[in-house]
Amino acid sequence: MKTNTASQRDELLTPKQVCDEYPIFGSTQSLAERRWRQAGPTYLKTADGRAGRVFYRRSAIEKWLDERTVQSGGSAA
Repeated sequence: MKTNTASQRDELLTPKQVCDEYPIFGSTQSLAERRWRQAGPTYLKTADGRAGRVFYRRSAIEKWLDERTVQSGGSAA
């Protein structure tokens, strides 16, 4: 019998969950602004326009954060 572990599945998070778990994003409004500016993590949208719900893959959030991590002694962005 196969079981799902955290490493085998990629959890989907709502914008509220993202902001609750990753305070760096601030509010859901600031996260929405990042989507609008195409400056945030990749996301899924269930339909076109305002009717579509937005979800983020946890791996996309982690990847986005990793890409912006500056090592000590590294050059500032």
